[in-house]
Amino acid sequence: MNNILTHIIRFIIFVLAQGLIFGQLDFGYGIHPMIYPLFIIMLPFDTRPVVLMALAFLIGIGVDFFMNTFGLHASAAVLIAYIRPSIFTRFAPRDDYDLLKEPTANEWGYAWFIKVALSLFFIHHLWFFTLEYFKWTAWKEIAMSTLLSVVVSVIISVLIQILFFKRSKNI
Repeated sequence: MNNILTHIIRFIIFVLAQGLIFGQLDFGYGIHPMIYPLFIIMLPFDTRPVVLMALAFLIGIGVDFFMNTFGLHASAAVLIAYIRPSIFTRFAPRDDYDLLKEPTANEWGYAWFIKVALSLFFIHHLWFFTLEYFKWTAWKEIAMSTLLSVVVSVIISVLIQILFFKRSKNI
């Protein structure tokens, strides 16, 4: 029960943080920091794909509600929820994942977390900005917005990991 409550609280915090704080920041140069994909990354390893995609859709729609983006965030979130198991398999440790641990930087190391986050954030942002601009003549804007936003989003995600997620005591 405690685990479910933790994920519900994280869900609410990520939607509110994205909608009220990070969605309102204007860095210029097409940079749009998006931290809510971190919620999808941090769901347990053994989350069933249907549940994973349903939660991704809900968090995406929640952010769409704040940002008035009509499903762009929901679409990108469901895409990375669909691809997440493949990315986790790609970067799995030799002995595979310990299902009792969370997919966080403190549990699996910052190198693992940055590789996973860069992969998933890149896919998320590329899909999001491709749909947002929705024309091939804007490929430079799509590329610049994707790359700069991924860098900023991953840096913020690493800072969130450092500040809010402590190493488990059962090591």
